[in-house]
Amino acid sequence: MKNDKMKQQYRINEQIRVREVRIVGDNGSTVVPIRQALDMARDQDVDLVEISPNANPPVCRLIDYSKFLYQQKKRQKEMKAKQVKVEVKEIRFGPQTDEHDYQFKLKHAKEFLEDGNKVRAYVFFRGRSILFKEQGEVLLLRFANDLEEYGKVEGMPSLEGKKMFLYLAPKKAGVAKKSQQARDREASATEAKESAPRQQEPQVDADMPANGGLFANAKISADALKKLTGNEE
Repeated sequence: MKNDKMKQQYRINEQIRVREVRIVGDNGSTVVPIRQALDMARDQDVDLVEISPNANPPVCRLIDYSKFLYQQKKRQKEMKAKQVKVEVKEIRFGPQTDEHDYQFKLKHAKEFLEDGNKVRAYVFFRGRSILFKEQGEVLLLRFANDLEEYGKVEGMPSLEGKKMFLYLAPKKAGVAKKSQQARDREASATEAKESAPRQQEPQVDADMPANGGLFANAKISADALKKLTGNEE
């Protein structure tokens, strides 16, 4: 069936009813009357195949039609194989996900984005946990911030029923470069570790649940949020 459709795409030999055609080949191209082109095809025991009917004059090739169809089919397969299939991978959180689980899912999200897939992260609120929707939003913002080197946020967290979604698209293929913000964070952390190795532990907001520090360090500045959504001025 596919071969029949492909055959109908091209006119050959006497089906080509124009005054003259341009014949292209390895040695260039030449414009000749249609009768001369048909004679050339017969002399070479091949077909006259019209490959560009809208050109002026139409463009043809001298080639065995079966071989031509095989080449076209092979080219389509190669083009299809080169096309990157983008999948959407899901990452699910609870509103009080602990630090170990968070890091585990963060690692998988990095792998998904590096493979060229999109990531749909969401927080599922079960029953009365919907009261912690602000914590879910903070979690997703932290998640996006930790993945800024690998993906770009397509939209800020949004609540849909009992789920709050965040969508991330992969950045261009290649080695992920650390952003200036990430480099500054690493430099500050190193400096703080060297100058004050025994600093007092930061206090956690009493309203936040104690869950391994997941939300304690999840505050993101307004500038960072603009950067995540690509809205920097």
